[in-house]
Amino acid sequence: MQVGPGTGSIIPISILLSNLRRSIFRPNRARQLPGHLVDKPPDFFIDADACPVKEQVYRVAKRYDLKVFLVSNAWMRVPCEGRIKLVVVDDGFNAADDWIAENVTGNDIVITEDVPLASRALEKDAQVISPRGRVFTKDSIGDDLANRELMSRLRESGIISGGPAPFDKKNLSAFLQRLDEAVQVVHRRK
Repeated sequence: MQVGPGTGSIIPISILLSNLRRSIFRPNRARQLPGHLVDKPPDFFIDADACPVKEQVYRVAKRYDLKVFLVSNAWMRVPCEGRIKLVVVDDGFNAADDWIAENVTGNDIVITEDVPLASRALEKDAQVISPRGRVFTKDSIGDDLANRELMSRLRESGIISGGPAPFDKKNLSAFLQRLDEAVQVVHRRK
């Protein structure tokens, strides 16, 4: 028995649609490019131990439906949402930084005040923002590393003391603006 057009038989519509879908709609596979995955939504990676903007990142992630990885040396309370993951690493020196640097891609956004971690994330083409709203770039990271080393030596010798100014509303506002800009930059890369 022949089946098909002109034979007088009826082909179930579900078979026709299934064949049509297979031939036209192929799964959208992420392509690996240097430093990042295309078609992969960005993730937020937070160097979480002393980060004052975690709650704000949660809200932005919810608005854009993005994942958040909080990387810390100790357990901390996080919202019970599927998009927010706590990663507790060893107490080893720079263990959180190492985990972030190994897992970040060029499509991701890293939130850290740590200049060496920022440098490592930039090498993978990620966007990097400090909680105070400072954007780290490939052009500026060399100066940032040199300044960090200079300040460390000045503190060790006792010439200067203290740390950065207290976190304030101006810092929070700058951070939120830069974070939104970073999400837009990553979305435009697609």
